[in-house]
Amino acid sequence: MKRNMVLAAAALFAAMTLQAKVQHATSDQVVRVEPPCWWTGMKTSLQLMVQGPGISGYDVSIQGKDGVSITGVHKADNPDFIFVDVAVSGTAVAGEYDLVFEKGKDKFRYTYTLGTKSSGQRESFSTSDVIYLIVPDRFANGDPSNDSTPDTDEKAAREEPFGRHGGDIRGIIDHLDYIADLGATAIWMTPLLKDNARWGSYHGYACADYYNIDSRFGDNALYKEMVSKAHEKGIKVIMDIVTNHCGTEHWWMQDMPFDDWVHKNDPYMGSNHMFTLAIDPNASASDRKIMEEGWFAQSMPDMNLDNPYLLKYFQQWAIWWIEYSGLDGFRVDTYFYNEKIPMSYWCKAVMDEYPWFNIVGENWNTNPDMVAYWQSGKENPDGFDSHLPSIMDFPLREAVNGALASSGEGHWHGGDISAVYNTIARDFQYHDLNRMLLFWSNHDTPRLGDVVGGNYAKMKLAFAMLSTIRGIPQMFYGDEMMFSTGTSRRDDGRLRMDFPGGWEGDTLNLFTEEGRQKAQSDSLYRGAADLHDYVRTLLNWRKGKEVIHSGKTLHFIPQNNTYAYFRYNDTDIVFVYINNSDTDANVTWSRFSEITEGLGEGRNVITGEPVTVSDDTLVPANSALIVEFTGK
Repeated sequence: MKRNMVLAAAALFAAMTLQAKVQHATSDQVVRVEPPCWWTGMKTSLQLMVQGPGISGYDVSIQGKDGVSITGVHKADNPDFIFVDVAVSGTAVAGEYDLVFEKGKDKFRYTYTLGTKSSGQRESFSTSDVIYLIVPDRFANGDPSNDSTPDTDEKAAREEPFGRHGGDIRGIIDHLDYIADLGATAIWMTPLLKDNARWGSYHGYACADYYNIDSRFGDNALYKEMVSKAHEKGIKVIMDIVTNHCGTEHWWMQDMPFDDWVHKNDPYMGSNHMFTLAIDPNASASDRKIMEEGWFAQSMPDMNLDNPYLLKYFQQWAIWWIEYSGLDGFRVDTYFYNEKIPMSYWCKAVMDEYPWFNIVGENWNTNPDMVAYWQSGKENPDGFDSHLPSIMDFPLREAVNGALASSGEGHWHGGDISAVYNTIARDFQYHDLNRMLLFWSNHDTPRLGDVVGGNYAKMKLAFAMLSTIRGIPQMFYGDEMMFSTGTSRRDDGRLRMDFPGGWEGDTLNLFTEEGRQKAQSDSLYRGAADLHDYVRTLLNWRKGKEVIHSGKTLHFIPQNNTYAYFRYNDTDIVFVYINNSDTDANVTWSRFSEITEGLGEGRNVITGEPVTVSDDTLVPANSALIVEFTGK
């Protein structure tokens, strides 16, 4: 009996000793677990990337409520990483779960949280929206205290065109009313995730941490707050993301899970930037390899999406941000630099989880056939389907810029507005015209104000077309007031200029009506107020016009640098007449009788004045006439 009591006491002491060693993981034991949290009710399976010194030598189990289990543990090339498959069943409940790591007597736990997936479907960005593109560092500085932060290398230097100027998420929140009043219903911001490049980090395209907002912009909680406040004002939020490359300052560049996590680059091999290679049936394997595996820039290592663990990482990362923040869409940078098959799996994973979601890929090519290939549903000869819902209309951007930059009188098929007609004539190439992102300028192109040579009338023509042509319109911040650099060549640091009034001490404040009126005495902005009002009228009119959102197009061959087209559906017609010439033009209504016959009185969208279908409607030089006819 005494012996049994001794043995029991010894066993109890051993158990207590073991229990004492089961402690919460310290940063020395588990450096990170990503995704940092997850949700019940998700279609996407969960795979945790766990980083910690020698972590591959530990057994892993999970403790907590029923319905959650570990189904696999995968070792990486690097012993400091493991990838843990976690099954979250339909009966699993939200709460905290302990990942328990054991190696002999060494035992510790890491608490992992599961939330509940949000219910219901939201609306993603669509043809009913106008997207307002912002470079956050250059828009507004709402919190000067974070202009320079301890955890980032590059400090604020507003006087430097390629330096950080201090714009941030708080600045965007502060000016959501301005965006809503303008008539924009969605915002796309260039990347807000941490970019720790030592120079030029303001643009955000060299990511250093995929799960954290750059501290100079704010933090994850503030981003989530911005999304919520934008939604309150009827504004959707689009996140700009990059899967093709990260930055050389990304934490994993010092400690990669797998040897092939990024494409090796010693000696350095840059991409050949030949976008056609992923499509070209005659392309050489060596050329295609350089396109896919070459680095976009020396500071941007090329990610290897053929590695299944990296692909899974990126799928979960995208889904995590949607669920965490409630955002409404993605714009994917450098889309067709990625390996196209894995990237199609990435798109499919996101769309399977959120069928209502929209993703637009950057597919920089001016040939419609080369762009159309990348849209989901396109019947390509090679059978490829990208699962990418939306594509950017670079061909039409090229045509519009060319037309507005030239006086263009003369030859009917080129050098003037005819380029726009000829490009739209190739719409048959696209699978879904309502999923085309329509834009004339962005953060990677010359300012539209520079393209038109500072001509406010041409800017109005640009917005007349942007507001009425098929597709999802996107405008670049400041174009509503013709921001310009003074040069037609691309100059990234300068074209991504500060918005006057976004910084304390700015002499002009173009965010306010009073400031815009005051700016009329400034040679740079003398027509800004008038252009702003024109754009605001158009965008707010466009909001409720289904005929523009989903109607068909009928257009007529341009004559004398004028272009006429109609948007129509079963009940409404909108007539658009673009006079891109330097002389006045008369609308000859009889030419359009196949669609105008029987129409009554219309309304000039800009002035509100009545318009009667007759032969004497005058359209002044370099101006647009937009007439709506309802209840046909």
